[in-house]
Amino acid sequence: MAAITAKETRRGERRGHGINHKSESRQYTSIEQALGDALAAYGVTGLAIHADGDVHRFDTADKAKGNRNGWYVCPSLEVAVYGFWHTGEQHTVTTGGKTDPAAAAEARLAAQRAREQRDAERKAQQAKTAEQARRWWATAGVADPSHPYLTKKRLAPHGLRQRDTMLLVPLFYDGELVNIERIYPDGAKKALFGGRAKGVAGLVGKLSGAERVLIAEGWATAAALCEAMTLPVVVARNADNLEAVARRLRQRLPDNVTITLAADDDRFTDGNPGATKARLAALAIGAKVLMPTFCADCQRCTDFADVALCRKERGL
Repeated sequence: MAAITAKETRRGERRGHGINHKSESRQYTSIEQALGDALAAYGVTGLAIHADGDVHRFDTADKAKGNRNGWYVCPSLEVAVYGFWHTGEQHTVTTGGKTDPAAAAEARLAAQRAREQRDAERKAQQAKTAEQARRWWATAGVADPSHPYLTKKRLAPHGLRQRDTMLLVPLFYDGELVNIERIYPDGAKKALFGGRAKGVAGLVGKLSGAERVLIAEGWATAAALCEAMTLPVVVARNADNLEAVARRLRQRLPDNVTITLAADDDRFTDGNPGATKARLAALAIGAKVLMPTFCADCQRCTDFADVALCRKERGL
């Protein structure tokens, strides 16, 4: 657990999940002031700090309003602990005087208590979201094949359901429906708030009896691959989830079933996250990577769904 002691911090340059502080040693008259300065370095200002020993949550500056990814606790009037759930950072700040060892130990316990509270809140919210997902799925109708998104992509519904104007993609974890991705007519996609995200997956086609299974990022990519190759395709939703989904799928399927990562080629994005994360996922389970092939003059396509649509439009 990093410590910031008797320092006046100013906002520095972020690097990855961390931050560089430019500081001058000083004594603080209160832990509220010390913590306020530390949080200001992360763009968190105007926060009413309560040194009451309880865990308090706040919005971080790098996420949307209402994210509540930040937390702090002041176990004493000379020590505070704060951190950010989405980056895993955790820091201790003091007033700058001689710290009581008992207060330092209490700070460690307070940090542990904050983690336990966060875990309990997350599990409770995930359970609530899973109930909502199952309720929505049970009451939704069959997806309209003429839905604007399906029409634009020239894809069949493949078992999707529809609620109002939203297409519903069921997301599973350990065989249970735990979340839903909503696809709007304009192509915007959003999972239900607070649901499990890591390791969840959708499916286009059937796994039963399959000798080869593909893993793709988005539903449209999975649907296009299923139609073109008549293979089941698991939907990981995004590049960051590919490895978690690949590991769980490898554990579930028999050894004689081949798994292939069907990567997005984010060739116009720095670092090409689609291809990079797919290769890492493939390496983790000893699988191969399948990359899309583009027309020579193509400056638009980045995934298999784009390629399929492009070829249909060109009559290829």
